[in-house]
Amino acid sequence: MLNFARFVVTRAIMAMVTLIIVSLVVFTLMELVPGDCAERYLAFKNTQGSTISLADIENERARLGLDRPFLERWGKWIVGAFQGEFGDSCILRVNIARLLGDKFWLSLSICLASLALAYTIAIPVGIIAASSNNALLNNTLRILSYLGLAMPNFLLALMIMLFSTVYFNETLTGLFSPEFRDAPWTWEKIVDLLKHAWLPIFILGWSATAFALQTVRALMSDEIGKLYVTAAAARGVHGRKLLWNYPARHALGPIVNSLGFDLNRIFNELPIVALILTLTDAGSLLIEALARSNDQQLAGAIIFLLTASIVALNFFTDVLLAVLDPRVRKSIVR
Repeated sequence: MLNFARFVVTRAIMAMVTLIIVSLVVFTLMELVPGDCAERYLAFKNTQGSTISLADIENERARLGLDRPFLERWGKWIVGAFQGEFGDSCILRVNIARLLGDKFWLSLSICLASLALAYTIAIPVGIIAASSNNALLNNTLRILSYLGLAMPNFLLALMIMLFSTVYFNETLTGLFSPEFRDAPWTWEKIVDLLKHAWLPIFILGWSATAFALQTVRALMSDEIGKLYVTAAAARGVHGRKLLWNYPARHALGPIVNSLGFDLNRIFNELPIVALILTLTDAGSLLIEALARSNDQQLAGAIIFLLTASIVALNFFTDVLLAVLDPRVRKSIVR
């Protein structure tokens, strides 16, 4: 029990250190973008017909605290970030926490649902594929998994939208019906969200399922051929009990440990899917901030929140592995 407690505390400290390092990297990248927030905002105002002088830029820089030392500004930003406060958007001049609102949590929920869908399918199917000698089943699963890896998510989204528009006169865009888009959260709004969210969940889970299936199958195939499995079979252990208690238990360890990586990969695919499906979520806001408005404050907030989510998921999976495998908790740092 003491080893387990030390393991959890050590992992928690490592997670916090990781977040602090990531915050420094994100803030540094925000600072390295040509032109600070004051210059970009006043340049934007200039395009609207306002006359901007150098004195206006200096006054705006002082108002925003951009004349302060780098470490002081980073310290203030990271303290606010841990409290869920990221200041104002550089271009939109709206509080970032209010601007994001439920958008980030909706995006994260969609990504987590896609991840859950992928592994709900991939784990049992991968185990069956690795333990089965049926050539037709194995070849079919291999073709489907290769198709999932080869076909981009945005192409799948376009195909589904085209099919739905042509045959059902339904575009399948957005996360809410028009009457629920700006309405407060109610049970009816949740039901409406579920009616629309299945499509981005399915599309994002498409390639994630194929990738996870290949991984589970490869790990299971490697474990099944080991001597401890042969020894268990010689002792009379067969069927599901043999698969789940021996090779699957060892093969699923790396799978659990890769959940954070898979979540990151799914979120990386979200912005382009969000643009195609016209989703008003953090993915579309990230594209807007990076590619169109150059709003580094908004982009930095989204990236930090995503990183925090991945670090939290990795911490959870580390603790889960320590519960499942005593060997993990005996090693404080692997």
